[in-house]
Amino acid sequence: MAKSTKYVSKKPDINGFVEYTQEENNTWEILYKRQFEVIQNKACNEYLQGLEYLNLSQDKIPQIPDVNKKLKPLTGWEVFPVTALIGFDKFFRLLSERKFPCATFIRTKEELEYLQEPDIFHEIFGHCPMLTNKVYADFMQQYGALGVGADKKIQKLLARLYWFTVEFGLINTEKGLKCYGGGILSSIGETPYSIKSNTPKRIKYNALEALRTPYRIDIMQPVYFIIDSFDDLYNSMDSKVINLIHKALELGEYPPLFPPQNSENEVPC
Repeated sequence: MAKSTKYVSKKPDINGFVEYTQEENNTWEILYKRQFEVIQNKACNEYLQGLEYLNLSQDKIPQIPDVNKKLKPLTGWEVFPVTALIGFDKFFRLLSERKFPCATFIRTKEELEYLQEPDIFHEIFGHCPMLTNKVYADFMQQYGALGVGADKKIQKLLARLYWFTVEFGLINTEKGLKCYGGGILSSIGETPYSIKSNTPKRIKYNALEALRTPYRIDIMQPVYFIIDSFDDLYNSMDSKVINLIHKALELGEYPPLFPPQNSENEVPC
């Protein structure tokens, strides 16, 4: 989760507000308006309802205290500013406390199409709308609690579950296959790819299968896991997951469906 980055988060003032430049606000506006169009008919209703409820600013970067005024009374979650990428221990602790970590920088216009580091657009636009849903919000807190104080090997595989659900999860609905993962919903390319492309594999969600499936953070995903409901996701995230992690470690990974990379991947948080 923690790795090097050229981006530096902006320090909030005493009231939690950040001063962004006009160029940074313009970048948010470009990202918001084009992605809002892309997600129509592809995002799940829970996400779209959450986006409507939060009523995020379209022409400037939302201030975290303003987002929290809406979010916290609804599900007890709040957005918590962090200094760019953070380590596993802090990540799981924050989630267990219903605090969603969010870096307070936005990508440059040279990296509008793709950014490995999770910027404020990814975190606020991609993830926060789902945190307005009670079942999903409870799942996220329960997931975080599992990682608090856990061995690094356990945390690393828990991060893999995060990748295949919170970041790149799909859900079956009455209106067909939809996206709920923030990594998908904040990406102009991955949103249509995850739903429409014939290239990736789409597999019914199974925690053990996901735990054994390698991934890379810098490519379109070759594998997506599909849930049938957020209740199923919540009910799967209990202490038995730790037993599944040990089983996954014994069985080993499946062969990757992508070229090798020099450095080991971890979820960027």
